Amino acid sequence: MNDKNSLIHVPVDNANACDLGAYPYYIFPSVCCLTSAVDLEKTGITKVQKNPNLALYGRGVLIGIMDTGIDYQHKAFLNKDGTSRILSIWDQTIQEGVPPEGFTFGSEYNKEKINLALKNDNPLAIVPSIDENGHGTAIASIIAGSEDLENSFTGIVPFAQFIIVKLKQAKQILRDIHFIPDGPVCYQESDLIFATRYLINMARNLRRPLAYCLALGTSQSGHDGIGATSSYLAYTMQIPQICVSLSAGNEGNKQRHFFGTVNATTYQKEFELKVSAKDKKFAMEIWPDAPSRLSIEIITPSGESTQEVFPKLSVCRMFKFIYVPTVVWVNNIVSEQETGDQLILLRFENPLEGIWKLRVHNIENGVSSFHAWLPAGDFISDETFFLQSNPDTTVLSPGNAINPLTITAYNQVDNSIMLQSGRGYTRTTSAIKPDIAAPGYEITCAVVNGGYGSLSETGAATAYGTGIVAMLLEWAVIRGNYTTISGTDISNLLKRGADREEEIIYPNNIWGYGKINIDGVFRQLFLK
Repeated sequence: MNDKNSLIHVPVDNANACDLGAYPYYIFPSVCCLTSAVDLEKTGITKVQKNPNLALYGRGVLIGIMDTGIDYQHKAFLNKDGTSRILSIWDQTIQEGVPPEGFTFGSEYNKEKINLALKNDNPLAIVPSIDENGHGTAIASIIAGSEDLENSFTGIVPFAQFIIVKLKQAKQILRDIHFIPDGPVCYQESDLIFATRYLINMARNLRRPLAYCLALGTSQSGHDGIGATSSYLAYTMQIPQICVSLSAGNEGNKQRHFFGTVNATTYQKEFELKVSAKDKKFAMEIWPDAPSRLSIEIITPSGESTQEVFPKLSVCRMFKFIYVPTVVWVNNIVSEQETGDQLILLRFENPLEGIWKLRVHNIENGVSSFHAWLPAGDFISDETFFLQSNPDTTVLSPGNAINPLTITAYNQVDNSIMLQSGRGYTRTTSAIKPDIAAPGYEITCAVVNGGYGSLSETGAATAYGTGIVAMLLEWAVIRGNYTTISGTDISNLLKRGADREEEIIYPNNIWGYGKINIDGVFRQLFLK
């Protein structure tokens, strides 16, 4: 298509696991999972909103969300007169309507159509977009749900308005190639990029600032902020009046990351993977640090071996075993085209339950290190894990992108980091990620079909932080205090204003620069 973007077509009838050897790895879009399964005082929100000179509730700010959709009939998204606070919904899953201008799929519903539907006895006959999962509805309500005094509920910025993208599920061919099991919610990277462009276009057309929340992530990629989505979001943060908030993910305590060092004595490292019978197929990635080149040997629980598989440019090897029904595909890519680093991609079908051994050998006969990651979220069960796992370098992509605001979760009740929260740093650049921590424990939210519940983990924290970003955008742009402010500026302001414990050294790979505090931002701006 051009120097930065490309498109390939692989006929479904001809697709097979080794297509990843015939084409560069990065051409196949990665796939993302959801990252979620309040106390307003601790983040300075109440103090700022009660200050008559500030009183920031999101007026004039757009909240952009790409997720599982939204229950637009829920009162959390209505004005007091019953009209909608949603300006548009792009439902990528509905093909019968008119797509947004400049796009070729999905259906767009504007505010007028949504309000018409709300007045109808059968709203879904006019706007058939629904949120089957509930995650998108919860995220949107935490950020900017309308105040409901009867149920003691309010979002962070209840006067902001919404631009919603309901993502379509990843194509089956991508699920098959990446060995994603049937069932889990799964979105493809290219649709996230399209959704981002749509949100930016809407903000520009409406001439309004945009606080954009992305509570999704993937363990695919080298965890170094390099990649199509990460690069695009990093660029977006430099556009005035737009700020992107990303989730750190919930892989910190899942035992799905291994970090190993090949020593100078044996020049090899063996590590173990416990595989559950629940996982009929899955993939994992090993990323060695340059300049080493690693071979890989896989040993089954019954003792059979693939022997060493050496790095090549574009070779996929399939292994079948005598005593187990397992099939393993190995792509040992000497130079992955997007990063230039070596990538060892392993994919298992019908793996035998038990302890698998993975042995890497440094061909260069020197000291080297490498990272291995299993899939994120519910793409794999909690019963498949590394026996000697490492909780660091578990921030999900695109949360490793350099410029966007990456948010981790802490328990606001006891002020402790939530153990599942993804940890930094990034793999190759050792950049500080996550950037900041926000409340993420049982945050009150709207649930589909009316009523309220709670949401936890880093998706909830990212929504919480996005609400605070919207407060800053109202002060800076809508009130004219800093109209050229960019997402990078907002990120830096929040880092400076964060709460920090005296006994902890900041920044670090767990808390980033500390706990988010909007009052601290204004103290930094106004106090001498």
